[in-house]
Amino acid sequence: MHDVLFPYARDRLAGFVSAHAGEADIAAALAELDTIAPGAPPVATLLELMDRDAKIGPLKLIQGRIWAEGFAAGELTGRLYPDVAPALRAWRAGGLRLAIYSSGSEEAQRLLLRHTADGDLTGLFDQFFDTRIGGKRDAASYAAIARALGLAPAQVLFLSDVAAELAAAAAAGLKTTQIVRAEDQTIASPDHPTAPDIAAVMASLGCSDLV
Repeated sequence: MHDVLFPYARDRLAGFVSAHAGEADIAAALAELDTIAPGAPPVATLLELMDRDAKIGPLKLIQGRIWAEGFAAGELTGRLYPDVAPALRAWRAGGLRLAIYSSGSEEAQRLLLRHTADGDLTGLFDQFFDTRIGGKRDAASYAAIARALGLAPAQVLFLSDVAAELAAAAAAGLKTTQIVRAEDQTIASPDHPTAPDIAAVMASLGCSDLV
């Protein structure tokens, strides 16, 4: 996201807005931007929001549309750590239900997973959640996800490298594991089980009650 997708969208913001401002969804997004920074040029507002890594609907929509064009043109490919796709396939084959919760839009999630070097992985997932369900550091968001999945919170395992997100999930009653990859320089939290990668997650927990 930070090394490839964000710079790709940033470089193409001005051209995209100019070319698509007349389309209904983009026009609505630009109008919403004007309520955030009245009178400011929309591209300047978008760039400022990107600098803050803001989780704002209009930004996520426009980023997602730019990425869609990049994936369709073959200029972008979803990058995953080598352990991820085999682990996801094994979990799915073993009967686990998989879902994603990301600050990236649902569209962006699907785009990335549809165009990976390991093939189209979207079929492995039952549901995709983004910040329309709530902020990633709010316990209510995780309670809402459990309800949407039709599960008790304790039946859901949430994986993240961000301690504040894990704390919110735990507060809602979810099981948690922090992914602490050495290459990410993640600082391990003492409050959650940890795993060095996705493949090691199930070995680190007693997860027989997860679905």
